[in-house]
Amino acid sequence: MHRRQLLSIAAGAAVLPFAARIARAQAYPARPVRIIVPFAPGGTNDILGRLIGQWLSERLGQSFVVENRPGAGTNIGTEAVVRSPADGYTLLLIGTPSAINATLYEKLNFNFLQDIAPVAGLVRVPNVMVVNPSFPAKTVPEFIAYAKANPNKVNHESPGAGSSSHLAGELFKAMTGTQLVHVPYRGNAPALTDLMAGQVQVGFDTMPSLIEFVRGGKLRALAVTTLTRSQAMPDVPTMNDFVPGYESSGFFGVGAPRNTPVEIVDKLNKEINDALADAKLKAQITEFGGMILAGSPDEFRTLIADETEKWGKVIRASNIRAE
Repeated sequence: MHRRQLLSIAAGAAVLPFAARIARAQAYPARPVRIIVPFAPGGTNDILGRLIGQWLSERLGQSFVVENRPGAGTNIGTEAVVRSPADGYTLLLIGTPSAINATLYEKLNFNFLQDIAPVAGLVRVPNVMVVNPSFPAKTVPEFIAYAKANPNKVNHESPGAGSSSHLAGELFKAMTGTQLVHVPYRGNAPALTDLMAGQVQVGFDTMPSLIEFVRGGKLRALAVTTLTRSQAMPDVPTMNDFVPGYESSGFFGVGAPRNTPVEIVDKLNKEINDALADAKLKAQITEFGGMILAGSPDEFRTLIADETEKWGKVIRASNIRAE
């Protein structure tokens, strides 16, 4: 066989896998896709899952159906995705607990960073330091001074041990040298109810859970916990203004089982980034305090790894364990 024929055959063989990948990406999705949301219906995560599911359904011509699988701090839903076929037909709504749980739980049946392929970021959501309106401190410096003058007499609520709100408070304590008493509740609703009633004094809750209470004057916001101000609360300063380097915010995104074909991941990433650029969707996200988190799968992977390391340090330093 002549050299020219050999080169021609070799070139054709090299093109075949590439052509197969292109064809697979073009065919996807050929049937409905599940988005596993490892939280109960009705929360921010559930809302985001449904918003992005509706967008993908309209753009890709197949149903993207949200399936709520709450339990074990999101681990039940996450494990269901880890064990699913890596074909793009089962996706995961990723949240901050994905980064926290790697350290919070001593034994997990999966390694999140290895077993879930990041697809795309969705939003970052600030925490907000809030107090009962009758609390004497009206600014973060005043709060720090009061807490130092009254060690272990200021109660810090959270929706549960190891929650993002709990860890935001622990980070605040570590960076300010204050001593607050952590009071865990079984969810945001009872925690905020007691905060508004004055049974506890301070919280570091997620903005969507409390924004209407702040707007209605039932809670006083002292600071948002992102490095920049929030469009939803433009008059509230950042914690970084008073505690340099402080940052604590939730994040959400989409993932898939590891080894999901890269062309499918890239297709989903493009569509999700297009969604985040849509004016109507951006307005819906901004209304509840979210900040757009567009980018590549690799950028989202780096964010998850950084958050896992950050909160791992806080958990170990505070000796926090899942209850």
